[in-house]
Amino acid sequence: MTVPSISITMTGSGGSGVMTAGNLLLEAAGRAGWFGMMTRSAGPQIRGGEAAAMLRLSSEPVLAHQDRYDILLGIDWKNADRFAAEIPLDADSLIVGPGEAPAIFAEAAGQQFQLDLPKIAKSVSGGRPNMVALGVAAAIVGLPEEAVAQVIDKALGRKGADAVSAGMESVRAGMEAAKALPSFNSLAVNTEAETTSQEARWNISGNEACGLGAVRGGVRFVAAYPITPATEVLEWLAPALPKLGGALVQAEDELASVTQIIGGSFGGTPSLTATSGPGLALMMESIGLAVASETPIVVIDVMRGGPSTGIPTKSEQSDLNIALYGLHGDAPHLVLAPLTIGDCVFTTQWSVVLAEKLQTAAIVLSDQALGQTRAIIPRQQDVGMVAEREVPATLDEDYQRYANTESGISPMSIPGQAGGQYCADGLAHTPTGLPSSKADDHHLQMDKRLHKLTNYEFSSHWAEIEGSDDAEVAVLTWGSSYGAASEAVAAMQAEGKKVRLIAMRLLSPAQPEKLADSLQGISKVLVVEQSHSGQFYRYLRAQYDIDAQVRSMAVPGPLAIRPSDVLKTLSEWS
Repeated sequence: MTVPSISITMTGSGGSGVMTAGNLLLEAAGRAGWFGMMTRSAGPQIRGGEAAAMLRLSSEPVLAHQDRYDILLGIDWKNADRFAAEIPLDADSLIVGPGEAPAIFAEAAGQQFQLDLPKIAKSVSGGRPNMVALGVAAAIVGLPEEAVAQVIDKALGRKGADAVSAGMESVRAGMEAAKALPSFNSLAVNTEAETTSQEARWNISGNEACGLGAVRGGVRFVAAYPITPATEVLEWLAPALPKLGGALVQAEDELASVTQIIGGSFGGTPSLTATSGPGLALMMESIGLAVASETPIVVIDVMRGGPSTGIPTKSEQSDLNIALYGLHGDAPHLVLAPLTIGDCVFTTQWSVVLAEKLQTAAIVLSDQALGQTRAIIPRQQDVGMVAEREVPATLDEDYQRYANTESGISPMSIPGQAGGQYCADGLAHTPTGLPSSKADDHHLQMDKRLHKLTNYEFSSHWAEIEGSDDAEVAVLTWGSSYGAASEAVAAMQAEGKKVRLIAMRLLSPAQPEKLADSLQGISKVLVVEQSHSGQFYRYLRAQYDIDAQVRSMAVPGPLAIRPSDVLKTLSEWS
C-alpha cells in the first residue's frame, strides 16, 4: 500500500554518520521524484555526541513534520533517549536497531525489530553502519536502488571507486536485511518526475536559501563572525560572492562585522551580515547608526533558544522583541521573517531591495528550524527584484544628503562623487548632515525617517493569506510557525470547517489597515508563535486594534509546534 508521506528518524552517537545517511536519503528521495524535509537534532556539544536526523518524505511539498514518526531506525542507541520528546511514536510505529531500544521508545511503539547494523556492516569490506542504515531506510520507504546509487556515487566518488563500491555494497546489505522486517507502507515512485526532478526540485536548506536570496537581491559584500545556527549562510556565500564580483570577510567579532557592512554600504555596495541572538544583541548600537545615517544594511538573525547562550542547536522565535525594540531611541527600521525554506529566498531578496530603497536597516528573522532544515522543494523562480538605491544624478554645492523630500527618501551620494561630500555619523543633524542639537532639526529628521517607512506601499508581500473568505476563525502567525499552522488549517478545511490563515512576513513597520482588511468577518483569532512570553501576541496588542476575540498560543522551544497542537487548541476554543 502506498501513502502520501512517511516520517522516519535515524539516531546514532557521534561519528556514526547519521546525518550523512539522512542527507543521502533525502537527496535520493528527490531523485525519485519526491519532496521532503530533514531536521537535524543534536546536543549543545561542539563535537561528537548523540544526533538524530528526522525526515518526512512525501509525494507533495511539505512544510512541517507530522505529529508522529512511522519509523525509528537506530545505528546505535547511545543517549538516544535524550531525543524522546522530539520523536513521538505510537502503536503504529516501528523501531529498528541493534538490541533493545531505550525503554521510553519501546513502550511507545507498537513494533520493535532487532537489526544489528554495525554487525551487518562488518560483513562488507570497508562497510559502514550508516550506509547499511541508508539501505534499510530506502527499502522501508520504497526508494529504488538506482536513486540511492546516484547519490552514493556523487557523495563518495571523490574518494575513489573502492569507497563507492563499499558504500553501495553496504546499502544493498541493508536493503536485503530489510526484507525480514514487517511489511510497511511505502511511497509511490513518480517515474515521470524522476527525469525532471533535478530541474524542478531543489535540495536546499533555509540558510542556503537566505544566501541565494541575498545575492539575487544584489548583495555583493558580506562581513560576519561565525555563530550557530547561522554559519551556513556564510559558508554558502563565501564561494558564491567572488563569482559575482563580491567578497566575504570573516570579522573578528559581531561588532566589527556590522560596522564593516555599514562601511561597505556607505561606499555604494549592498551589504549584509548573518548572526544569531547573542550576536544581534552586540550589533544593536551600530544598527542604530545605520538608521540614523540612513545607510542601508541587512542583518539576518537565525534565531535559537535563549536567553544568553541558551540552546544554540535548537529553535525558538524569541528574538522578536529585540529585533523590534532593541535599538535605543526612536529608530524606525524594517523587520521581516521568511515563512518557509523556499520563502527564505524571496524574503531575503525583498529585504535587500527594501533596505536599499528605503535607506535603512532591515533585520531578517529566520531561525534554526528554517535555517538548518534541509528540504526538497519546488524550484524557486527569481522574482526579478534587484536593489536600486536612489543616487543623485548631478550635484552642486547645495547638496543636502538628508533633505526632507515628499517620500522621505533622499538621494544618497557615493564617495568620490563630485560635490557629494557629507557627514554620515550617528549624531542628530541638519538636512546637510551637519551635527545639530536643535529641536527643529531633530524632530524633522525623526519624522523623515519614520514617514519613509510608514508611507511606503509594501503590497501584498506583507503576508500570506490562505483559507476561507467567509471564515469566522483565523490563525495569525509568523515565521517558521507557519508550517504547522498551514497544515492544521488545511486539515480543518478538509473536514469542511471554515478557517483563515494569516502569516505575516513584514513585522515592522506595522500594517494595521492591511491586517484589518484580512480579518474582515473574523470573530476569533488564534495567535500561534514559538516563544515563552507571547512576544508576537503582545506586539499585536500594542500595534493593532483587532476587533475579535484573541487567544495566544505561545509555545517556547526547543520542541517544534506540530499541526496537532494547533488543531487541538482551535478545536477546544471553537
